Amino acid sequence: MGDTLEFNEIYQEVKGSWNDGRLRFSKQNVVYKSSKTGKVDSIPAGELNLAQWRRVCLGHGIKLGTSTGHVYKYDGFRDTDLEKISEFFKANYKVELEEKDMCVKGWNWGTAKFSGPLLSFDVNDSTAFEIPLSNVSQCATGKNEVTLEFHQTDDTEVSLMEVRFYVPPSQSDERQDPVEAFAQNVLSKADVIQATGDAVCIFKELQCLTPRGRYDIRIYPTFLHLHGKTFDYKIPYTTVLRLFLLPHKDQRQMFFVISLDPPIKQGQTRYHFLILLFSKEEDISLTLNMSEEDVERRFEGKLSKNMSGSLYEMVSRVMKALVNRKITVPGNFQGHSGAQCITCSYKASSGLLYPLERGFIYVHKPPVHLRFEEISCVNFARGTTTTRSFDFEIETKQGNQYTFSSIEREEYGKLFDFVNAKKLNIKNRGFKEKKVKQLREFAESDLEFSDERRSRKTGMKGNIDEYSDSDDDQHDAYLERMKAEGKIREEGNDSDDSGGESDESFNPGEEDDDIAEEYDSNASASDSSDDGDDSEDESAKKKKIKKAKVVKEKKERKPRKEKKQKDKGGPKRPMSAYMLWLNSSRERIKSENPGISITEISKKAGEMWRQLGKDEKEEWETKAGEAKRQYDKAKKEYKESGGGATSSSKKESKKGGKKEEKKRKSAGGDKDKERGGNDSFKSKEFIETSEESSSDSDHKSKSKRKKESEEEEEEAVSTPASSEEDSD
Repeated sequence: MGDTLEFNEIYQEVKGSWNDGRLRFSKQNVVYKSSKTGKVDSIPAGELNLAQWRRVCLGHGIKLGTSTGHVYKYDGFRDTDLEKISEFFKANYKVELEEKDMCVKGWNWGTAKFSGPLLSFDVNDSTAFEIPLSNVSQCATGKNEVTLEFHQTDDTEVSLMEVRFYVPPSQSDERQDPVEAFAQNVLSKADVIQATGDAVCIFKELQCLTPRGRYDIRIYPTFLHLHGKTFDYKIPYTTVLRLFLLPHKDQRQMFFVISLDPPIKQGQTRYHFLILLFSKEEDISLTLNMSEEDVERRFEGKLSKNMSGSLYEMVSRVMKALVNRKITVPGNFQGHSGAQCITCSYKASSGLLYPLERGFIYVHKPPVHLRFEEISCVNFARGTTTTRSFDFEIETKQGNQYTFSSIEREEYGKLFDFVNAKKLNIKNRGFKEKKVKQLREFAESDLEFSDERRSRKTGMKGNIDEYSDSDDDQHDAYLERMKAEGKIREEGNDSDDSGGESDESFNPGEEDDDIAEEYDSNASASDSSDDGDDSEDESAKKKKIKKAKVVKEKKERKPRKEKKQKDKGGPKRPMSAYMLWLNSSRERIKSENPGISITEISKKAGEMWRQLGKDEKEEWETKAGEAKRQYDKAKKEYKESGGGATSSSKKESKKGGKKEEKKRKSAGGDKDKERGGNDSFKSKEFIETSEESSSDSDHKSKSKRKKESEEEEEEAVSTPASSEEDSD
């Protein structure tokens, strides 16, 4: 047999809920670590004095007792584990693991025994059930009854609210009431918060981010009291999981974070973290409300009666001594700006992400703490809106995903090195380590993308292939997206080029005819441009001819349908069956999903409506049909009384006026056509000008034709005689 025994999926009952974890027996101690909270319970081997093996609801369980009065119960063992655990206890702990049967008769009459922190109800010397007194939140007494109320937890579907014990009157001892004696035994070990005595110290008007506001914090020996203007919270030190002291990015403020399980409650809101914000420049002198002997005996030198220093140091020092837990601070991580945190956004709120030695913590809205051991993988994703930032995604083993967005691209290298050093699984790591530097620098991402496009066009794909030698299992989503975007842009550029060519060479057969009509010149003048010995003037003419655009005759557009004007005096349109159901169910959806947004309400309502049965929908469809009938009836009465007549007459008068304007415009256009003759190639400005402008243009065209005829005569004179002889 080895020095240790380890068991996975061992359950521990915490206020009515079963939390799984890992249990390890070693020669020095017994250690249990919860998978949910990461809390570690350590029992020194020398303090063990009781070990029982019992059959329970989750198979078999072990009950361990210590000399200090604490009791620990762990369930989820197999029947075959009994022998090796018993031998290990004998060899290392010198404790006999005894088997004990539970009473399953179901009787409700027995004997109540108080043994340390447990209330045991026995029937015929066999335990029927046990109640951990630390789960009791209140104890009330009646004539012959004692009522125990329990702390509630959100992790269970069904919770035990209270238990009542009937205590018969005792004939032997008349001086002490048995009901009061029972209640005193319960309250001595119960987790009932009673503000008895003076506070150890008080911190006035501290700024609290969650829950938001300014609170006076009163430190009592067993609990913390937050006193605000509206709400009060009492936090037992047993519910504190961890303490964090985090410097703000501006180096002028400090966050002090207290992690709680179970959380403090305010209505339907749960606060798993208590976050205080301090200024580094704020100092305080503190005097504890205890004698120096009591301070030395209670805190063993961790605190002194009179202390002074920064406010955040005093608060963290007092809390560390009372809660008896270490304070977690950021490790060796340093961002691009030299700070120990990264500015990012989570759920549309900006905050700070702190990489710690054993996890990540985000403050402050909402605060999130993720331990490395519960992280399945991380992912670096490109920002959706801009290339100047990236997203950092964390996926847990339970399947939850946390996305921290809008992180500056300069932080990529530092964060990648940190994640790599902590040996976390990176989801999108699909390339060689020598290429990691290129992917860190998001500033060069645009250059890499343009190089990739250039290499595709020139046929050189060597650089791209270097990035694609990843494993088949690890798909590089980032690279694939870049390639897809490159293809889309290439196709867009090609389509633009082809579109330009088609515009230029459109209808080439009609080009000569258009030229002749546009400039009113002979066809022979345009045909002479086919000779190879044309002068530079003729080539310039060709360019002008090509650029001349054809103005097509515009077709008359159909008149737009006028938008119906809403009659304000008419009856209101009825709602559909879905809208009637939504109005009646909106408050219920809000109460079942606290903090839900308006868009999420509509999504949730749509899902619920689709899941409704035909019978349930039929009820709302009947109501909608009745509303429609009432609307039709009201509309008919409204029209009969002449409600909609005035608005319709206005519409008709507007329509008539528009028709007359169109007729006048069309008549004017026909006259212009008759005067202009063939206007198929005339520009819009030419058509719309007055008679004076048309006469000017006629004069210009005549002078143009004169110039062209003179140029043709000069060319004929300058033609050498040799060319005529050759032609003969």
